Amino acid sequence: MPNLPFIQLLTTTGGTWVIYVLFALSILALAVIIERTIIITRQFKYSDDILPSLTEKIENESPEKLLAALRTDSILFRIAKELIDHSSKGFESLERHLETRVALEKRYLEKRLVILGTLGNNAPFIGLLGTVLGVIRAFHDLGASTGQGPEVVMQGISEALVATAVGILVALPCVAFYNFLQKRVKDTLVDLDRFGKQLIAVIETKMAPGRKENRHG
Repeated sequence: MPNLPFIQLLTTTGGTWVIYVLFALSILALAVIIERTIIITRQFKYSDDILPSLTEKIENESPEKLLAALRTDSILFRIAKELIDHSSKGFESLERHLETRVALEKRYLEKRLVILGTLGNNAPFIGLLGTVLGVIRAFHDLGASTGQGPEVVMQGISEALVATAVGILVALPCVAFYNFLQKRVKDTLVDLDRFGKQLIAVIETKMAPGRKENRHG
């Protein structure tokens, strides 16, 4: 077996290096949590704050005034601009443009959340690997030592269990923030879909008279 020397080397390293890996992964997770929380929460709060006041603007004001009332870096602005730019193409086309834009915004909001989901599911197993390697190392040291009691194994096992604890500590905030941010993304997308469909209905209503005139002419 060509990999046997590597496996033997791995089992004698103990689990200390796994803790360092988990520490590096925790820094990565923290960066993702901070970055995604800022972006998702900002979009969610903006949509939640401005949508109640947009209903009247959608029905009574021109598309240009509607766009001017929206923050240019917001998802609502991109949805409105997408629909207004293609307002002459008919209801079915607008529905497809809305679905495409919502899908793109969903991908934008969920960017890098897969890191939190992966770490939340697998960090405990990485920690468990460190514990197993630490236990193997403890028994290996016991076999190599002479005249020492089981306290050698106990000390090694207690140190090895730290890796499992660290793995769980990394996983818990990842799972919590992953679920929280996914809920915020879902709520934001629901608001986007409602806003888009309302805007499509208004566009169709305003365009209908012009289409009838074109048909009669």
